[in-house]
Amino acid sequence: MSDALVPILQTIVGAEQVLQGDGLDSYEVDWRKRYRGRALAVVRPGQADEVAAVVRACAAAGVPIVPQGGNTGLVGGGVPDDSGRQVLMSLTRLNGIRQIDADNLTMTVEAGCVLQAVQQEADAHDLLFPLSLAAEGSCTIGGNLASNAGGTQVLRYGNARELCLGLEVVTPQGELWSALSGLRKNNTGYDLRDLFIGSEGTLGIITAATLKLFPRPASTVTALAACESVEAAVRLLGLARRRLGADLTGFELMQRFALSLVAQHFPQLPQPLPTAPWTVLIETGGTAAESEERERMSAVLESAMEEGDVSDAVVASSLAQSQGLWHLRESIPLAQSQEGLNIKHDISLPVSDIAGFVERMAATLAQAAPGSRIVCFGHLGDGNLHYNLQAPAGAAAADFLARHESRINQLVYDEVQRLGGSFSAEHGIGALKRDELARRGSAVGVRMMRAIKDALDPTGIMNPGRVV
Repeated sequence: MSDALVPILQTIVGAEQVLQGDGLDSYEVDWRKRYRGRALAVVRPGQADEVAAVVRACAAAGVPIVPQGGNTGLVGGGVPDDSGRQVLMSLTRLNGIRQIDADNLTMTVEAGCVLQAVQQEADAHDLLFPLSLAAEGSCTIGGNLASNAGGTQVLRYGNARELCLGLEVVTPQGELWSALSGLRKNNTGYDLRDLFIGSEGTLGIITAATLKLFPRPASTVTALAACESVEAAVRLLGLARRRLGADLTGFELMQRFALSLVAQHFPQLPQPLPTAPWTVLIETGGTAAESEERERMSAVLESAMEEGDVSDAVVASSLAQSQGLWHLRESIPLAQSQEGLNIKHDISLPVSDIAGFVERMAATLAQAAPGSRIVCFGHLGDGNLHYNLQAPAGAAAADFLARHESRINQLVYDEVQRLGGSFSAEHGIGALKRDELARRGSAVGVRMMRAIKDALDPTGIMNPGRVV
């Protein structure tokens, strides 16, 4: 049946939009170069009814479908396996902006819209779409919603789930369900929207979404602060919350070694503070004049310095300086990639437990994997750490992962679980963490997830081998 499927797909979307053969690495290899597959075909529909028709054809042929947006995921959820029997559906041609309703503060966009394009369109209407990720120039709204992306402004605006009011989805049977509502209140039965957000393409394919917009802040102020410990950074967070309130939009934590990798691999990026054990990036967005916001930020930092929680600080005085500070933070994953393969952990913990976790885990890993280099950074404001390990300097990274990854994952996730945290904060489950979910998830919860999967996708054609 799979051989007969390709001509049908060509009829639906056009022969030039069905790709086969070699040279498909941009679709078949994941962002981290960890997963490499081989698709029966890459299909690039251009509108929602084409997506539905492709799904119906694949369902009739019994051929699995792997939906893909910008292919920027970090858990192997958006590339095919190596069987050569799966159809990879790229949504990047569904990139239209259907409507902006400024009075209702909503924007309806198609799933293939690049996040940065959505941000820019909102800005052109003097509005804000606050989802912000390092990959925002490549990732797409459909993928952001399918993985319930987080990013740097969750502290104030929430994850992707909180930024979506309605969806258009193609079901595993090839039906088009449209609920592109801009309503804030709609209490009519089960919230089907939330089933698909975060489902990583295992329950259906998101083709469009109605997103929340916000008034653009009158002023934005960014600062860096040097701290001697994570405890000091947590106290600074508490002070910033009390003094800045809802204007606090970002609070990022960066360990010294993480910034040293940035300095090594991107020496052109200025680092305005002397090296310190920990550096915090703080951002506010408020309605007051920029000079007033800068005074408020400076007052917070001065108080923290008087208390001994901050040893040095700098407040950006221009948009260019603010962007430069954010480039430091956003360049850490790229610097890690330049340094070599690494073991990644995307964990969340109660903020009150983060300092103890960091201290205990450093001691544990020094014994379990001597010489390994911890790269710790992330969104302290919402309790999400990217707690990663590089191989010892000069060691072969692939050998290090083969020897230590399983044990290190167990040690990190055991401690996270003991503290009531999550082993997947914002990256999702995909293929990488599917077995961890089976082992560590609530047995009742996992059974309910499997029941939902079986009910909506009884033949299992939607992104098989992911999540559950």
